[in-house]
Amino acid sequence: MMGLGVRRIVPLTLGWVDVPKSVSVDGAPGEMLREPVPAVALDCDGGWLLLDTGMNTALITDPALRARFHPGPVEQPVLPGPGEPLLDALAAAGLDLADIRAVAISHLHYDHAGGLKHFAGRVPVHIQRAELEYALLARPPGPEENGIFRVDFDDPRIDWRLAGGDTGIAPGVTAVCTAGHTPGHQSFVVRTADGGGFVFAFDAADLTENIDREVAVGGRIGATAADSVEQIRKLKRIAADLGYRLVPGHDPVVWPALTAELASRS
Repeated sequence: MMGLGVRRIVPLTLGWVDVPKSVSVDGAPGEMLREPVPAVALDCDGGWLLLDTGMNTALITDPALRARFHPGPVEQPVLPGPGEPLLDALAAAGLDLADIRAVAISHLHYDHAGGLKHFAGRVPVHIQRAELEYALLARPPGPEENGIFRVDFDDPRIDWRLAGGDTGIAPGVTAVCTAGHTPGHQSFVVRTADGGGFVFAFDAADLTENIDREVAVGGRIGATAADSVEQIRKLKRIAADLGYRLVPGHDPVVWPALTAELASRS
């Protein structure tokens, strides 16, 4: 994690998903949550890096496509408005799509990879090799049944940059392999220019409860609850060693509070 560090962090909310808490917290009772769909824009040395891209609006707004890809009732996506959420969120932060010089994808679930269409043929896209191999090579309908939609990412114009474990992807930004939620999930360690930093868990830990109680996420592909807990502990160790804040990926209280906090600093 050498370099100048990240100058500005902009958390983005690209919609929400109505989901049973058990999807986020293994064994939780039947409570429903409206969880934010997160992305993060990072002002790095060399340009803006975007972590995750939100949902594919066409699969939600078109009735036939929604009936196929989001039939419910377990999960239902919610868009923030009539436009393209990513473009609108970037504009609200004073950014344009052309400002994004690279993208990193935590994993290929529909609420994280659905906006990749905006970057095909434009910028490098960082991902764990195991994630892309599962999504492209696993025998159907396995990935789609698990919320990984090939239409979001199977584009020959995407300039994939494949990693095989923990790797630096920009000055001050390290991708940390946290497989379990999906076969090649990655979280991100972000060092800021002032010497502080954050660990963005994304779906390795959806809620603060996953972190505080060290309880597995409920949604996993080919992994046990113990595997999930080990990744949570890995992120906690990294955060503690560096003195960084560990941020859960979908917490409906933490995410808007962090968004407001960092907006007040800029």
